[in-house]
Amino acid sequence: MLAILPEVADALSEGRGVVALESTLIAHGLPWPDNLETARASQAAIREAGAVPATVAVVGGVVRVGLLDDELEHVARSGHFLKASRRDLSTAVAKGLDAATTVSATLWVAKKAGIGVMATGGLGGVHRGAATTFDISTDLDELARADGMAVVCSGVKSILDVPATLDALETRGVAVVGYRTGTFPAFTTASSGLPLDARVESPTEAARLVRSHRELGLPGAVVLAQPVADRDALDRDEMEAALAQGLELARSHGVAGKAVTPFLLDHLRKATGGRSLAANRVLIVANARLAGEVTVSLARG
Repeated sequence: MLAILPEVADALSEGRGVVALESTLIAHGLPWPDNLETARASQAAIREAGAVPATVAVVGGVVRVGLLDDELEHVARSGHFLKASRRDLSTAVAKGLDAATTVSATLWVAKKAGIGVMATGGLGGVHRGAATTFDISTDLDELARADGMAVVCSGVKSILDVPATLDALETRGVAVVGYRTGTFPAFTTASSGLPLDARVESPTEAARLVRSHRELGLPGAVVLAQPVADRDALDRDEMEAALAQGLELARSHGVAGKAVTPFLLDHLRKATGGRSLAANRVLIVANARLAGEVTVSLARG
C-alpha cells in the first residue's frame, strides 16, 4: 500500500540516511507560496546534510513516501487536501483521496517504510481547555508507539497547553531531549520555561542517544527538541496575548477540531505582522537540517 520513491528506496536499501517529512504543514500550516518554498528549502537542507528527504502524503488514494517536485507543488497549491491523522489513512486510501499527513500519520508511515528519523515544526499535544473539551492530539499516543523513531521538532505548538503536553509525554514514556537547550521549546518561542532532564550538544551526541534507545529496546520515540534561533524567536508574552485573542475568536466563530490549529496559526501570523510565519519557516528548515545530520550520523554507526 506504500509507494516509495525510487531514490528513497535506494537509500534505505543501501543503509543511507533518510528523513521523513510531514505534509500537513505544506497543505494546511503555511500559506501559498511560503508553503512550497519552505518544503523545498527543507528538502534541500536534508540533502545538504548528506541524507535523502521523504515527504509523506496520500495522492489519489496512494500513500506516497517521497514526492517529486511537481507533486510537492500539487500538495502546496491544491487547497483540497484532507488533513489526515493515522486513523484517517485507510479512508483516504479506500476512497482514492488526496490527504496531507499529520505527525501521527507520518510517524506510522515512516516506521512502516523503515525510516527511523522524522522532522517537523511543532508537535501536537494537549489543547488548552482539554479538561472540558478532551481535545488531545493523536501525536502523543503515536509517539509512544513509534519505537526507536527520532523526531526532530521545536517542541510543541505554542497554541497548546505546553505544561500539560510535556506531562503527557512523560506519562507515555516518550524521551524528550533538548538540543543545545535545557528548557522545552514552544514552537516560535525559544523557551516555554519548562526544564528538561536531558540535553545533547551535537548531531553525533544525539545519534548516540537514539542508538542507545534502540539497542536497549525501549518503547516510544525520542523527541529531539531544537529551539528556534534567538534572532527569529517571538517574545513569550507577546505570543500569549495574541493567542488569547485568537482563542476567543475561535470560540466565537465556532471553530473546533482539526480546524483550530490552522485558524490560530493564521491569526498569530496576522497579529504579529508576519513574524510568527517567518519564525515558523526558519525553524522548520532548521529542524530538517538537524534531522539530516542526525540520520547521517546514525547511518555511519
